[in-house]
Amino acid sequence: MIGLALRRLTAMIPVLVLTSVVVFSLIHLAPGDPVDVIVGQDRPGPEVIAAIRHDMGFDEPLPVQYLIWAQHVLQGDFGYSYRPRQPVMQVVGARLPETIELALMSTMLGLIIAFPLGLAAALNRGRWPDAAATVLSAIGASMPAFWLGVLLIYLLALRFRWVPPSGYASFGESPVDNLRSMVLPVLTLSFGYAAVMMRFFRTSLLDNLALDFVRTARAKGLGPRAVIQTHVLRNALIPIFTVLGMETGRLLGGAVLTETIFALPGLGRLAVDSVLSRDFPTMQAAVTLMALAVLGSTLIVDVLCGVVDPRMRTES
Repeated sequence: MIGLALRRLTAMIPVLVLTSVVVFSLIHLAPGDPVDVIVGQDRPGPEVIAAIRHDMGFDEPLPVQYLIWAQHVLQGDFGYSYRPRQPVMQVVGARLPETIELALMSTMLGLIIAFPLGLAAALNRGRWPDAAATVLSAIGASMPAFWLGVLLIYLLALRFRWVPPSGYASFGESPVDNLRSMVLPVLTLSFGYAAVMMRFFRTSLLDNLALDFVRTARAKGLGPRAVIQTHVLRNALIPIFTVLGMETGRLLGGAVLTETIFALPGLGRLAVDSVLSRDFPTMQAAVTLMALAVLGSTLIVDVLCGVVDPRMRTES
C-alpha cells in the first residue's frame, strides 16, 4: 500500500509542475497591468512605476518570473495580495474553511442521494424506479448550476422564505444560521454531482450483476441481499472510486460559480475576485490550491482502490 501511494505521489509531481506553468503563463499573458492595481487611484510618475515594476520582478522575462515564484512557493511563500495588502496565505486561509465546508457537505449529500437511487435503479431495471432515477439523473447532469441556483433562490428563499437567498454565517457564530445559509449552495452543488454518481453506480452494479460469480452465488442458495452485500458491492465500488476522484475537479469548478451566486466568502469567489482585480499572487495561490485538492483526492481514491482491489497494490 505504501508503494502504491509513493508511485502515485511521484506521478503527481510533473502534473503539478505543468499545471503551475500553464496557470502562471495564462495569468501573466492576460491583458492589463497589475501595477495599476498596486498603485490604485494614485498615479505616480514613470520613475515610481518603473521602480515598482522592478521590485515586483515584472521587468524580468516570464520564465524567470515563474522560477522566482516557484522558488518562493516551495518555501510556502505565495507573496502578498495587491488589494488587502496582506500575505496571500493569510487571505486564502481565511476563505478556505467555507469552501471545505461547502465541498464536504455537497459530497456527503450527493453520495447519500446517489447510492440508494443507483441501487434501487439497478435492482429494478426496466421498472418505474429505474425510469424515475434515469430521468432525475438526466435532469441533474444537464441542468446548469447557475440556473438551478436561481431557481432555488426564487422557490425556497423568495417565495417560501425558508432560507436566506445569499450570505454566510460561520458555524462558530451561529450553527443554525450556518446551516440555513448553506442549504441553497449545497443543494445547487450536490444535485449534478449526485446525478453523475448515481448513473455510474447503477451501471457498475448492473455490470457486476451480469457476471458469472453472481449466478454461482445464487445457485448456491444465497439470497439477493447476501449476493449484493457480500459479492457485488465490493467489485462495484472500484470504478465508483475512480469516478469519485474525477468528479472532485467538477465539484471545485462548480464551487467557484456557486460561491459567486450565493455570495459565499470561499476560495472560489476569492479566485473570481482576484481575476477581476488582476491580483496575480492571490489568483495563482487559489488555482494552485484547487489543483492540489484535485490531485490529493486522486491520490486518496487510488489508495482506496488499492484497499478494495489488492491487484492494484502490485501494479508497476
